[in-house]
Amino acid sequence: MADTEKLIKTPENYAALASSEPEGACDTSSDSDLHLRRKWWARVFMYNPFNYFLPRRYGVATLAFLGFCNVYSLRVNLSVAIVAMTAPKTEGEKPAFDWDSQQQGLILSTFFYGYIFTQIPGGWLANKLGGKRVFGYGVLASSVLAMITPVVVTYAGVKGLMAVRVLQGLAEGVVYPSIHAVWSQWAPITERSRLATIAFSGSYVGTVIALPISGILSDLYGWHSIFYAFGVLAFAWAVFWMITVGDSPSEDKRISEDEIDYIAASINAGGSAANRHKPLPWWKMMTSLPVWAINCAHFAENWGFYTLLTFLPRFMNDMFDLEMSQAGLLSALPYMLMAVVVQLAGFMADYARVHYASTTVVRKTFTCVAFICQTIFMICAAYVGSPGWAMACLTFSVGLGGFAWAGFSVNHLDIAPQYASVLMGISNTFATIPGLISPYLAGKMLQHGSTSTIGEWRGIFSVSATIYMVGALLYGLLASGEQQKWAGPSAAEIAGTAIESD
Repeated sequence: MADTEKLIKTPENYAALASSEPEGACDTSSDSDLHLRRKWWARVFMYNPFNYFLPRRYGVATLAFLGFCNVYSLRVNLSVAIVAMTAPKTEGEKPAFDWDSQQQGLILSTFFYGYIFTQIPGGWLANKLGGKRVFGYGVLASSVLAMITPVVVTYAGVKGLMAVRVLQGLAEGVVYPSIHAVWSQWAPITERSRLATIAFSGSYVGTVIALPISGILSDLYGWHSIFYAFGVLAFAWAVFWMITVGDSPSEDKRISEDEIDYIAASINAGGSAANRHKPLPWWKMMTSLPVWAINCAHFAENWGFYTLLTFLPRFMNDMFDLEMSQAGLLSALPYMLMAVVVQLAGFMADYARVHYASTTVVRKTFTCVAFICQTIFMICAAYVGSPGWAMACLTFSVGLGGFAWAGFSVNHLDIAPQYASVLMGISNTFATIPGLISPYLAGKMLQHGSTSTIGEWRGIFSVSATIYMVGALLYGLLASGEQQKWAGPSAAEIAGTAIESD
């Protein structure tokens, strides 16, 4: 075997590889590779100036980020729209829909009745068919449903709205599991945290964008415009994603051969190459303690997140008596902080794994510290006397939770990269349960309707703080960052690989 064949093609080794190639071997540049990989009209249509500055995998992460922006915009816009739908336009005028707080909580939770059922099937489909297709079609279906929502609710009322939200939940349920199938193909081992968190941070940026813009659209053009605007944007993104991104690096039309080799070498070196034809070890997955550690952490994080996601505009309206545009803007602050923290945490986690600590230590530290901080600030929000300080505490509680996403949410790729999409489907199934329970429970606890007291909100925040603390304890005890034996290649596969390399 030649010395050049022993070198792993990382960016640091490109110069050494080039100097050791036979004369004339480097005449074909990455630009030539791209030229050969697509036709002239495709080069014009798919021109991307960022490819000259960033590797293609970061372009895919950026598109995935925008995809999650759209997904969460479609999900949270109802939190603002429902307030506009149930509030009179002028004093003394009847609202468009006369739904009390308990009915509103039920309507907001119906999304999760669909969402919970497609998590595991979505992970399984992504494992078999590829994450790119499942991710794109999920967003596409949800965007169409958003665009027909005003018509449905006008003619079918509350039952029609609940039916559409259930269908949207079914469509969006495949999104989170499928992105891990994308990263099992695209993410080098030392870049998993940053690529995954770049994509995940789109959820919070989408929330930041959707809440204030929904309030503005509602004030200017009525609640109907909220669904039309975000539906059209998501539809356009889904079409662009489907026609420009490859299911794997080798199938992508914009990537250089050097980057294909680098990604493949990194994934294969870690023993994490995906195998879509291998049977899933369901029993071993469901009895694995590290898997349950992820499930518990995901449940805990989503409890507080979903509670505030669905009721924060109402909290601002009840406590501050603000216009919807103002309430939407202030309600976006926690998610603005979280979007920044999630991306920062991804880079910090990868750096710590390479230079300072094991993957297990990094995942536990980021998750548990985040949950402890959320617990402290949630308790403070429950008992401070000023509504302004309560809002500040909630902002830090939600925002600092972004560090946990560089812990448990990437952990599936550590312990079982071949089955990461399925494991994400399993953990997100458990993490969807808070979406079913917490909005309804919060609606029950807010007994005074639009005149809810700070005492009632304290009860809601105290429940969330307790669940955060339990999640930190269980994840700290049970989690692991090492690939599990049931997730690795079999002895026969290892022997076959060794024979091929010889």
